[in-house]
Amino acid sequence: MAPTIGALPQYIPSPPINSFHVGPLDIHFYALGYIIGITLAILITRRRWRALGGDPDLVNDIALWVVPAGIIGGRIYFDITTPADIPHVWYGVFAVWTGGLGIWGGVALAALVGAWRLRKLGISVGPFANAIAPALLVAQAVGRIGNYFNKELFGKPTTLPWGLEIPYQYRVSGGIPAADLHFSTFQPSFLYELIWDLALAAFLVWLGHHAKIKPWGLFALYVAGYSAYRIFEESIRIDSSVYILGLRLNLFVAVALTIIGAVWFVIVQRRPERPYTVLPPGAEGEVSPDAAAAVAPDSQPAASDASDASDESARDDQDDRNDQDDRNDQDDRNDQADPELEDAKPAGTDLEETGDGASVSGTRSDD
Repeated sequence: MAPTIGALPQYIPSPPINSFHVGPLDIHFYALGYIIGITLAILITRRRWRALGGDPDLVNDIALWVVPAGIIGGRIYFDITTPADIPHVWYGVFAVWTGGLGIWGGVALAALVGAWRLRKLGISVGPFANAIAPALLVAQAVGRIGNYFNKELFGKPTTLPWGLEIPYQYRVSGGIPAADLHFSTFQPSFLYELIWDLALAAFLVWLGHHAKIKPWGLFALYVAGYSAYRIFEESIRIDSSVYILGLRLNLFVAVALTIIGAVWFVIVQRRPERPYTVLPPGAEGEVSPDAAAAVAPDSQPAASDASDASDESARDDQDDRNDQDDRNDQDDRNDQADPELEDAKPAGTDLEETGDGASVSGTRSDD
């Protein structure tokens, strides 16, 4: 039987290229993926930080520090944990454009640098960590598309219809076991992680809106949730890695961080609430966790004007009530004086009202 024209492929094909040229520049999809991911993370964090009452421009300031730190930390972690994958050139340890950023090393160093910068500005770190947690997952998800173009981060051989085709030269350079070199399709673990990252990001956003999560809580869940997925991923990956007791090094790291993240979340949620600062000391004081979400810096001047107007109106009302009370008191005194005056006039004398006041008229009659 002749093959059906236009039939769907029984696997995910690998892209034929991993970069393109713009003039003299060679643009790698791996690097482009992370640039787009970082941009999205900044935009998402700006929105979430504004919702907490913070200045969204602060996110740009922090990004200038944490992005380079994340790249450096990620590369250091990669070089330590997968030394066999370092390109054999003098600049190999720095060649991030060829792939190779360990996410845990990147997040760790970026978190340390970001915390230092926030504390220097007088801003609490915990709320910012909660704001950035879902954004980090979005950035990681987009970055995984770069792994697809680099034909890396794949798992065990598979015949599933969503298996990823890996060309032979990339199977060899990926350091997979010799017994698996004859297979052509493999588990697309990069795709699994992309889906998990986006799902976890959506869950953290949902949880933050529907539950009372304290500072650092969402970030702790990010650490636990992402690391829990990595336990699964490390169990299906066969590319080169450092092994300890027959298991991949990153599997031990994933287990440890899953436990640490879960315990961290429980501890954070059990702590008593404390005020925190989302704006520099010169701009705003501390706010409580419940009040932070309601803080809107743009509306504060209007609220102040409304308060002043309300105070002025209250004073006017009080003055009107005082005037009315004075008039009522005067009328009462006049009413009390009229009977006394009537009793005091001589017999046979009538009081008549004139335009100038009361005058006596008539004569006294003898009985």
